[in-house]
Amino acid sequence: MRYRILGQTGLRVSTFALGAANFGTGWGYGSDRADALKIYTRYRAAGGNFIDTADQYQFGQSEQMVGAFIASERDEIVLATKFSLGDRPDSGLQHTGNSRKAMLQSVEASLRRLATDRIDLLWVHMPDGVTPMDEIMRGLDDLARTGKILYAGLSDFPAWRVATAALLAQFRGSTPVAAVQLEYSLVERTAERELLPMAAAFGLATVGWSPLGGGLLTGKYRRGESGRAQGLGAVIRTENDARATATLDAVLAIADETGLPASQVALAWVLAKGMLPVLGPRTDEQLADNLRADDAGLSAHHMQRLDEASAVPMGFPHEMVAASRDRLAGGKAQLTDFPAQAVR
Repeated sequence: MRYRILGQTGLRVSTFALGAANFGTGWGYGSDRADALKIYTRYRAAGGNFIDTADQYQFGQSEQMVGAFIASERDEIVLATKFSLGDRPDSGLQHTGNSRKAMLQSVEASLRRLATDRIDLLWVHMPDGVTPMDEIMRGLDDLARTGKILYAGLSDFPAWRVATAALLAQFRGSTPVAAVQLEYSLVERTAERELLPMAAAFGLATVGWSPLGGGLLTGKYRRGESGRAQGLGAVIRTENDARATATLDAVLAIADETGLPASQVALAWVLAKGMLPVLGPRTDEQLADNLRADDAGLSAHHMQRLDEASAVPMGFPHEMVAASRDRLAGGKAQLTDFPAQAVR
């Protein structure tokens, strides 16, 4: 497995992160300890070093398993976890949300479950719609200064709030936002409208969850398999519109042409976009299949077909600006070398 630098930090992480949401059975669906250990062992043998979990995953069981698995090699692992949703089904007012109180309590509980003295990357799992970015960033900075976390990231936040956080940290000289985590796959590309350009402009790493669209892009639901639809009662994405159907048709056609599994076609596309995907396998066999996507390069023609089949409308103001591109360049857009780096 190859490695990447996480945004504008010096942290080196593997091409694939291992998502540990299925480590445990607290949700009534997932992997028992023996199966989870097989997944972890295969991932490490392949060179993976980036583990992504959360206090909410399997209501704490995931963190407990991850802590046990990494104990003998803790310093070789980049350990990420999240807070905001609580670690129990009945987590109350003081154990959920983004407040400094919830943040500190959640981190201390995670450290106990993970059996470690620090979290390498702490994600704010998602915005609670109440806590100001000023409070969130001050809380993360406090945790970094005490050594309980090393890096901070924002998961599932809108672009304008991430930009606010990045600027607050920049002007204060405090702990910066190192990365953003977001849903990204061939069937969910709306992050391209605001989140990805924002991340590029600020130099933030982009970590993508559900790169297979909850299993949709493997084609298994067309084959009548249930997967998460049976285990969790829902899937992340369904084939519910013409674009999703066209996208899956293209993936399966390219899989036939290349001899690759559909899952590897979909993951290879995500990798080619510069995203750091989070793999969330429930079985060792699923992980083995996913890891081979690291070597499954797609041709420019195949990339173009996938891009076109899965394209989403960019909406306002992007479409208006694109239509005005030549006029904005004084009629010389085709003769102008524009910077590759996003501007802000």
